[in-house]
Amino acid sequence: MSYDGRNAQKVSRRKVKRRRRVFAFILLPLLVLALSATAYGAYLYNKAETAMNSTYNPLERETKRDVAVQPDVDNFSLLIIGVDDSSKRGFSNSARSDALMVATFNKESKSIKLLSIPRDSYVQIPKLGYQDKITHAHAHGGPLTSIETVEQLLDIPIDFYLKLNFDAFIEIIDALGGIEVEVPYALSEQDSNDKAGAIQLEEGLQTLNGEEALALARTRKQDNDIMRGQRQQEIVKAMMKKAVSVDAISKYGNVIEAVGNNMETDLSFDQMKSLISYATSSGMTPDIETLNLKGQDMYLPNSNGNRVYYYQIDDTGLQEVISELQSHLDLGTTNLGQNESTNPTNGEGSTGGEISSESSEAGYNSGY
Repeated sequence: MSYDGRNAQKVSRRKVKRRRRVFAFILLPLLVLALSATAYGAYLYNKAETAMNSTYNPLERETKRDVAVQPDVDNFSLLIIGVDDSSKRGFSNSARSDALMVATFNKESKSIKLLSIPRDSYVQIPKLGYQDKITHAHAHGGPLTSIETVEQLLDIPIDFYLKLNFDAFIEIIDALGGIEVEVPYALSEQDSNDKAGAIQLEEGLQTLNGEEALALARTRKQDNDIMRGQRQQEIVKAMMKKAVSVDAISKYGNVIEAVGNNMETDLSFDQMKSLISYATSSGMTPDIETLNLKGQDMYLPNSNGNRVYYYQIDDTGLQEVISELQSHLDLGTTNLGQNESTNPTNGEGSTGGEISSESSEAGYNSGY
């Protein structure tokens, strides 16, 4: 074989590895299971099983489908919820979702589509009966209300959910010894204990600890929700890169504890193992496509007369994303949602209550 031929094979193998790494990190806790077998064997495997079983929390809901999390069996979807919560904030069920991502899995193409939903998206929340920021869905009903809201927005079934809080994010990164990330600009942010200006970062490539990475993931002062979502994706990739490095092997026990103490999901331990198989089985090279929701900034008055920031999703772009996800899941008509317009009606939508009463300065610029 020629040098060019061997080089092409190496490049191809590297691309396959990158795809698998990105896929594996869509489900952060599954990384623990994938690596424990080679790192510490039975001890860490048993520890991981105990930790993951403690996170299992199935929800009673009418839209729950009977699908298998196995290669070549079913197409399925997963809602990843990053909540605005920590031990400092009391792990309240009224915490808002700080990040929402929908992953759909196709058994034929072995592909994944990953959609980020901006936290301030102006959407219909079925439980409330009116439009509000999608971040408030979790505050009004936990994962169940978030699932119902996303199902109505995207007109697809959400088969499983995975919820992580601030502590999981911070402790996992710290357990790995920090991550190397490109910081796009200098910033000053509060930390997870809500201390203003506690995190100061300069522009450039650098190693961040958990608190610093969280500040970078959450800030929106100098850009917007879309750029914020892209930064979160880069942080996820950096965490995966560090997690598979040789010097991180001795730290997996702490990672397992961080995940087990700060996660909630309706995926069983066996289903998690099946997802690892999906990502790593011989001959499977899942392709990953990231999707975004087009839109624009919008301000509406609340009951106090303050202007509240929302992200107005473009209807045409939304329909394109809906069609793409439905096709990827090989769905017919789902009847889960009415795909109601995300445009404001007569300026109404904000509840005027405590959750929605932030001003544009506090609501949009703070990033919380």
